[in-house]
Amino acid sequence: MSHQTFLTPGPSALYPSFEKHLRTALDAQIPSISHRGKKFQSIYRETFEALQELFSLPEEYAVLFCGSANEIWERLLMNCVEKHSFHLVNGAFSKKFYQFSQQLHLQSGQQTAAFGAGFELENTQIPKDTELLALTHNETSAGVIMPEEVIHQLATQNPDALTVVDMVSSAPYPQLDFRKIDSAYFSVQKAFGMPAGLGVWLVNKACLAKAEEIEKNIEGRSTGTYHRLTHLWETFEKFETPETPNVLGIYLLGKIAQDMLQKGRDTIRKETDLKANMLYDFVEKKEGLEIFVQNPAHRSPTVIVVNTATESSKIIQKIAAKGFEIGSGYGEYKNKQIRIANFPATSVAQIEEFIKVLDQSV
Repeated sequence: MSHQTFLTPGPSALYPSFEKHLRTALDAQIPSISHRGKKFQSIYRETFEALQELFSLPEEYAVLFCGSANEIWERLLMNCVEKHSFHLVNGAFSKKFYQFSQQLHLQSGQQTAAFGAGFELENTQIPKDTELLALTHNETSAGVIMPEEVIHQLATQNPDALTVVDMVSSAPYPQLDFRKIDSAYFSVQKAFGMPAGLGVWLVNKACLAKAEEIEKNIEGRSTGTYHRLTHLWETFEKFETPETPNVLGIYLLGKIAQDMLQKGRDTIRKETDLKANMLYDFVEKKEGLEIFVQNPAHRSPTVIVVNTATESSKIIQKIAAKGFEIGSGYGEYKNKQIRIANFPATSVAQIEEFIKVLDQSV
């Protein structure tokens, strides 16, 4: 198989500097070091400081590591909700987070929007007893974003709730104000251009206080074992982890975050917007293709979802034969749509070439 360019929604293309950092890590035997030694503490500290700067995290934030973003859903619900979480659901992944709350027997609620639609602030009603408000900046299954200003206003309007944000398929793109929200999370195999196996949890002391309250006051209630928030935070303060973690992943994440800082987050955002506009403009004019998300304000800049007049699997096969891998539609839309990842690892020139290939393949 010839070298492919991956525009899949995750795992996706490796970040351009990934191979260089991997070779350095292997030369330094990073995968073999002890997670209880000073070398690992230094790696954790450097990665924390890079992410702290990249996301402009306030001092009351920790950066914790789990196995995946899905695990972070569970950690948030077990540690930060006594009874009531509330979920804005408009796709498969925001729905799964809500379903996790049901499986944990919480008295949670949801407000839904149609697949491919977003939420309007004036039509969104959050119950007063909400302890945790679950928002999705970028719904990977549907290619829908929630604008940052809506996230911030919902957080401000619901000060008694902990506001948590899924940015799994958009970080580091969103400019979230972490003074207004309480937690956000992502996985590294998407926009950070790394192999899967590391969930990154940005979380503040208000969440920690809620976890401490639940542990102290609710008899018989478990907030977890080695990955309960209080234990993760305790070890974070020493730049350690409760268990042997993905040391290589943490090292590589820190290096790629430093590369992103060097390039500049504003530059990454501008390039992402430029590439997204190129893709949407092409689809809008191309017979046989249609932009799925109707409201331009809700169209994702990082996961572009496109309706296809013919079976999408045939288009995907033609594109793959010409060197590009893209995603199919999600769930019932599997053979009706294509999904195109627009992450920082992909250059403007690659998107230009992909558009030519897509043009020939429809």
